[in-house]
Amino acid sequence: MYRNIIFDLYGTLIDIRTDEFSLDFWRKAVQVYAMGGASFTPGELRTSYAKYVKRALRRERLKHPTYKHVDIDLLQVFRRLYADKGINADMTLLRKTARRFRRDSTTFIRLYDGVIELLDGLKEAGRRIYLLSNAQESFTIPEMEELGILPYFDGIMISSEERVSKPQRQFFEKLIERYALNKQECIMVGNDKNSDMLGAKGVDIDGLYIHQE
Repeated sequence: MYRNIIFDLYGTLIDIRTDEFSLDFWRKAVQVYAMGGASFTPGELRTSYAKYVKRALRRERLKHPTYKHVDIDLLQVFRRLYADKGINADMTLLRKTARRFRRDSTTFIRLYDGVIELLDGLKEAGRRIYLLSNAQESFTIPEMEELGILPYFDGIMISSEERVSKPQRQFFEKLIERYALNKQECIMVGNDKNSDMLGAKGVDIDGLYIHQE
């Protein structure tokens, strides 16, 4: 019996569309940084952001040379961008920046039909619900709160916090170890055949593939 249901998030429970490439988005991002006292042009901000993301990923790969799939915390990238303009950003400012950055890049977000009913049904049946997501904690937790699904989860693991992402075996193992899960009682539910299904198979967990429309 599956007692532990491990969900992917985006593309599985949440339908989202984002755009971090258009010049219009970077014009908005400039305004976000201006509110924090940092002056950028759109081109300057976009170039510096990409540079610091690449540097952060390179550092994580050096720390974990055996990992093929790592992740970073974008709050540290946002901190570095402020520092370039002489501003020592505290966590309140960084989280505010992250929230505005995400909102301005999001063109569409909603729960897929039936998600609340599914989660309610699992809880009523006594199942425990976990999240294993390739995502940014500073984006994801506020979105889960706003969409009303955060309280359903008995455990949450997000790649930006762990610095590793699916399908890396160690990411799955961290979830299993942290919450003392029995693999035979777990099933991974997700929309990605590589990250979710092959990742689960790599640690001997069953998978349920979902193709959302």
